Amino acid sequence: MKYSSGVVAVVLLLAPVPAQAQVATAVPRAGTAFRFAPVNDVALGLWEGDRPVLAYNHGVLLKKGVPANFARSSYVHPIYGLAGEVITDDFPADHFHHRGLFWGWPHVKVGGKEYDNWALRGIDTKFERWLAREAGPTGAVLGVQNGWYVGKRRVLDEQVWFRVHPASNGRRAIDVELWLKPLEPVTLSGAEGKSYGGMTLRFAPGDDTQITVPSGRTGDDLYINRQPWTDLTRKWPGRTEASGAALFVAKDHPDYPPTWLTRHYGVLCLGWPGVTPKTLPPGQAVRLSYRVWIHNGTPDAAQLGKEYADYLARPPKAIRPE
Repeated sequence: MKYSSGVVAVVLLLAPVPAQAQVATAVPRAGTAFRFAPVNDVALGLWEGDRPVLAYNHGVLLKKGVPANFARSSYVHPIYGLAGEVITDDFPADHFHHRGLFWGWPHVKVGGKEYDNWALRGIDTKFERWLAREAGPTGAVLGVQNGWYVGKRRVLDEQVWFRVHPASNGRRAIDVELWLKPLEPVTLSGAEGKSYGGMTLRFAPGDDTQITVPSGRTGDDLYINRQPWTDLTRKWPGRTEASGAALFVAKDHPDYPPTWLTRHYGVLCLGWPGVTPKTLPPGQAVRLSYRVWIHNGTPDAAQLGKEYADYLARPPKAIRPE
């Protein structure tokens, strides 16, 4: 795997902290550089100086009281706002399968049978190895090798890369690049009438939710709605100022712009390929590229549109699999 991150790399391999520790309570190092360290034996955390940024859950997690069929791994949670607020949710009571920043499809057809790695039925995403863990004063790069498994049969090679940029002026960008390479034909499709299936951002509970798309604020949930970006902002418990995150789609994304489902209870669901099934041929990698843009305050459509234009003007260089 070859990549160009623009990061001055310092690889940090630290001793694990106790399993019950949380990212926000781990002891930070002095300074402002990024650093990786284990949160526990199933999660790797990232900090910028003393501020937690995110955690990647590489081991299998299951919340107490949740049915065993909702055990999962290989997703991002928590993601933190600029003031340390946790903006993502995991195992929410209304949808146990929702999990921070994740990617999954309700219809996955392999070998004539259908599975669901959105709601965690019949097909598992398993962590296999780290491709990169690099951190320094100008950013961080995390690369992960996963596999999709039906039983013991590995049916798809998944690589996901994160480039995390420094926080500045109440903003932070996290670039996400997902590569899917089937080992046999795999057909993906989204939920009927809604289209969700693909990159998804589930938010933590809060108040005064605002969802913004390029045409402006939307008071209604959107179904099968084509957009290049969406944003959700709300007030989190204990915070007087609102904050949130947008999900930007790269211009070279397949079927750009893709469809979306938005929900004011707190989820942005990108739908690719949407309600029309798409078969991915074996041996050919598909690249899906996004930016998670975290912000303080409640930006309007014009502000978000400017940030999105800046993203398109200076897109991150693609990381190409070997």
